[in-house]
Amino acid sequence: MIDETAGEIADMQTHSSSVVAVKAARALRELTEREFPTVEEYLQSLDRNSSILRRANPSHASLHNTQSQIVGTVTDADPDTVTEAQELTLDAIEDVTERVERGKQQAATRAGELLAGDETLLTHDYSTTVLSAIEAAVDAGATFTVYVTEARPRYLGRKMARQLAEIEAVETHLVVDSASGHYLPECDRVVFGMSCIVDDRLYNRVGTYPIAATAADVGVPVTVVGSAAKLVDSGLLFENEQRPASEVMLEPAQGFEIDNPAYDATPTRLLDSVVTGEGIHDPGSG
Repeated sequence: MIDETAGEIADMQTHSSSVVAVKAARALRELTEREFPTVEEYLQSLDRNSSILRRANPSHASLHNTQSQIVGTVTDADPDTVTEAQELTLDAIEDVTERVERGKQQAATRAGELLAGDETLLTHDYSTTVLSAIEAAVDAGATFTVYVTEARPRYLGRKMARQLAEIEAVETHLVVDSASGHYLPECDRVVFGMSCIVDDRLYNRVGTYPIAATAADVGVPVTVVGSAAKLVDSGLLFENEQRPASEVMLEPAQGFEIDNPAYDATPTRLLDSVVTGEGIHDPGSG
């Protein structure tokens, strides 16, 4: 279960960062069903397996934070028995998953209130929090036209478009990434999810930066929505990931290299608002 989950994270089979964090946390339940001769061996196994999950995507803020919280909670409690350590692990897993889900839903609700005054949106990639925010706004009576970029080369935006298309009050358009500048002047707002914000950079699916820069040029506000756990002050050194060249082109590259970064870094000065469960933040306010 743990190795399988780590493999899914590394292969990006699970795209939403909040879903990744919850799935990884729950994967640690496997350790509570095993037998260990000593508390020390259990704690070593917990730390080792948590590290395996974190290494599957070392720049994933929610994954990093939730795994650190689980291991830290159990270790700091200094349990006397393996059974106690396993019970502490289960409690910690439930606690962090509840906080992730609650923070995600609170962020979506706040963002939904913000989006309710807009008519036309553009979004990039696949984000369950952005999807929930649009659903919340629709529940409050809003209707939207939404342009969704494909998010090549993995085409993650296609999943977003399919789910938005199921909402009757949303007119959904799937567009290629390079067409975003063509449609941005028609938009009232760009809304992104986020992998994380570290210092003055938003790290998100590659393609976010050029959309945000173009939006700034044409005067369209950019809103980022996600759990407060994705706002990182310290403890996470973001490492971009180079995805396989085969995602870009199946035939061999002859005489040239194929670069396929998973993320890009958008200066927060290009963002008008960052919405979390704790509130709506102005990234330019410091």
